[in-house]
Amino acid sequence: MLILITGSSLTGKTKLSQDLLERYKIPYFSIDHLKMGLIRSKCTDLSVYDDNELTRYMWPIIREMIKTVIENKQNLTIEGAYIPKDWYMDFDKYYLDKIKLYCLVMTKSYIENNYDSIIAKKDIIEKRQGDFPSKEELIQDNQKFYEDFRGQNIVLIDKNYPSNCLLY
Repeated sequence: MLILITGSSLTGKTKLSQDLLERYKIPYFSIDHLKMGLIRSKCTDLSVYDDNELTRYMWPIIREMIKTVIENKQNLTIEGAYIPKDWYMDFDKYYLDKIKLYCLVMTKSYIENNYDSIIAKKDIIEKRQGDFPSKEELIQDNQKFYEDFRGQNIVLIDKNYPSNCLLY
């Protein structure tokens, strides 16, 4: 089983992946680690702010990792914001039957009512560095993921953040 978890920054992708690791022993791979490795090693001139270009640059690598995991009959969660909205176009039925995608999206009202709490929990799994999106930017980012992944498996975070949002 290959699980893809995507969504805007601060939606809990890494926390959910960590929960799956602890509960089901499914390891996970953070696309952010690949991104930073490529940037820091100077394998690309892209920066952390080049989201669309980073997605296009990294997706062929991630796509082939997914195929390898499935062919090797392994389990893995891959989490990160750098999954293209039409990701499924790169796989035939054999692979698609073994992939589950979850897109975490916070509603505008959830962000408006919980922004301080969202920011306070930013380091729950990893100690992050850098700036974080403003409330308005976070609302826009989540709306974009909602529109891009509409018709796919969206986990909508509306009233309360699911404290145990496990997928099985």
